[in-house]
Amino acid sequence: MLETMIILAATPIGNLGDASARLRDALETATVIASEDTRVTQRLLAGLGIENRPKLIALHEHNERQKAAELVELARDTDLLVLSDAGMPTVSDPGFPLVAAAADAGVEVTALPGPSAVITALAVSGLPTDRFAFEGFLPRKAGERSRRLSELAGDRRTLLFFEGPSRLAASLAALAEAFGADRPAAVCRELTKMYEEVRRGPLGELATWAENGVRGEIVIVVGGAAEQEANPENALARVLELAASGTRLKDAAALVAAESGLSTRDLYEAALQARKRG
Repeated sequence: MLETMIILAATPIGNLGDASARLRDALETATVIASEDTRVTQRLLAGLGIENRPKLIALHEHNERQKAAELVELARDTDLLVLSDAGMPTVSDPGFPLVAAAADAGVEVTALPGPSAVITALAVSGLPTDRFAFEGFLPRKAGERSRRLSELAGDRRTLLFFEGPSRLAASLAALAEAFGADRPAAVCRELTKMYEEVRRGPLGELATWAENGVRGEIVIVVGGAAEQEANPENALARVLELAASGTRLKDAAALVAAESGLSTRDLYEAALQARKRG
């Protein structure tokens, strides 16, 4: 008897022509599909001309932790195809709790690779691709967003964020304030679709441009911080600044150590001494 498994399948992020042959085969033969939005899955089946009508189970951010154990048990008896609305499940989309539960239960998990808004945006951004980090959506609340960006300001990797059109201008303005208005960036919207656009420029200029309103699904790509010679006094000041904004002191020391190349332990001890003196 063949072993059953959970299959994570990447779906088109806009252009149905990007559906892989393996995805089409999986959709044609699936008996059960767990999907972020069953209505989107029905449209995908129709758009690809798939006549198969599998059982559809909703798996989204509001129920995925409760559903994980049930779906893992289901996957012991039959292959379970898992889809997000677009791109790869688990990447800022439902699926991670299911995969974690499957790994704990010894149920096999595989993936059908395919479109990714993150990698596509990185590739066309014109910014360095050798080291990068995906940060998902920024916090909605201004204070939380400011703290997150403060932690990332010195990161030398290219950073990628998802964003919605209604929040784009505010997020770009916050990025410009935290990282500097001259930091190079790109706004990639409607990737693979008819009105695809990649707007490149300094964060300050992009923030001004976005004030007029931007439509579509968006990925923001931001160049990493410029490498600077380590200055222990400046590094200590940054540790204390991060700690004052709510970051744990040990975490702040580790973040600044990664940015500066200085010792985490030395920065932590210096911060403790500075607190005692203060």
